[in-house]
Amino acid sequence: MMSVVCKVLLAAVLVLLNTMTNLSVTGASPAQQEAGPRVENTKVETRNVAGTLASAIANAEKSAAAATWLGYSVKAVAGQRTICCGNFSDWNNVRCGKCELEAEHNHWNKVNKSDANANNGTVKLEGGEDLIVLFRLQDKHVTRIRLASDDCALDAGGLPFVWLKDVKAAESVGVLAEYVLRNKADERGRDAIGNEALTAIALHDVQEAERALESFVAPTQPEELRKQAAFWMGAARGKDGFAVLQRMAKSEPSMEVRAHVAFALSISKEPAALDEMIRMAHEDTSGHVRGQAIFWLAQKAGKRAVSAIDGAIENDPDTDVKKQAVFALSQLPKDEGVPKLIQVAETNRNPVVRKQAMFWLGQSQDARALDFFEKVLTK
Repeated sequence: MMSVVCKVLLAAVLVLLNTMTNLSVTGASPAQQEAGPRVENTKVETRNVAGTLASAIANAEKSAAAATWLGYSVKAVAGQRTICCGNFSDWNNVRCGKCELEAEHNHWNKVNKSDANANNGTVKLEGGEDLIVLFRLQDKHVTRIRLASDDCALDAGGLPFVWLKDVKAAESVGVLAEYVLRNKADERGRDAIGNEALTAIALHDVQEAERALESFVAPTQPEELRKQAAFWMGAARGKDGFAVLQRMAKSEPSMEVRAHVAFALSISKEPAALDEMIRMAHEDTSGHVRGQAIFWLAQKAGKRAVSAIDGAIENDPDTDVKKQAVFALSQLPKDEGVPKLIQVAETNRNPVVRKQAMFWLGQSQDARALDFFEKVLTK
C-alpha cells in the first residue's frame, strides 16, 4: 500500500500539474509575460525572429493549423496617446483597459486615471511607450491587423498567440507598407487591413515611417490614401509631419485633399499649424478649401482664429465661403460667437450673409439671440 506521505506528495504533484496546465491555456506564464504583452485566454508561444520579419510572418501563415494571433512590439512615437483595438485617443486621461481581439466591433474598455486612482487600480497610467502590432492569421494569410498600446491587456478569445521577439522597427514599416499598398487604405473603412497598417506605420518611432508616409501623400497615390496619410501627419508626426502638411497645403493638386489637409493641421500640436490654416483661409484658390480652413479654425478658437473668420466674412469674394464663415462663428463658444453673429446680422451688407447669421442665431437658443429677434420684430 502507498504510504500516507506518498499519497500527499502525489496529490501535491497533481495540483501543481493542473495549475501549470490551466496557466498555459488561459494566460501567459510569468516568463512569457515579461517577454511580451499581457495576454489572456490563450496559449502563448514566443519565437525569435532569426531571418526577416516578412519571412517570419510567412512561415507563421503556413504553419498555423487554425486561426492564430501573431504579434510583436516596436517603440512608439512620443506623446500622450492610447490605442486599443484600433481605437485611437490622444486624451491624456484615458488609458486602455482590455482589448478583446475576437469580439465583434473591436470591443474594448477604457480606464480613466481618476477612476483607477480612486480604486487603487494597478492599470499602467503613464501611457504606453511601445506599440503592439497584431496580425490575425487564418487560411494561410493575414485576415486582420490590430493595434494596441503596451498598457493594454489583450484577450485572444481562446486562439493561439505567437509573440515575436527581436523585431526591427524598420522591417515592420516595410511589411506594413506592403499591406497599405496591397489593400488600399481607403477601402471598407477604419477596420480595413490597409487602414490599420497605415495607422501602425504612423505610430512607429523610426525615420522609415516618415518616409513611408511621405510616399503615401505623393500625387500619384489614390486620393483617399493621401487624405488618410495627411491625417496621421497631423495626429502623430509632430514637427516633421507639419512640414509635409505645409507643403501639401501649397502644392497638393486635389481640392478635396487640400481640404483634408486643413483638418490635419487643426489636430497638429505644432504652433505654426495655426498660421498655415489662416493662410489657407485667406489664400487658397478653392472656395471649398477656404471654407474648410475657416471651419477648422473655429474649432481652435483663439483671437487669431476668430480674426481670420471675421476677415472671411468681410472680404472673401465667394458668398459660399462667407456663409461657411458665419457657420464657423456659430461653432465658437457662445459668449464669443453669439455677439459676433448678432453683429453680422445687424451690419453686414450682404443679405445672404445676414440671413445666414440670423439662422444660426435661431439655432443657438441663446437669450441674447432672443432679445435681438424681439428687437428686430418690434421695430
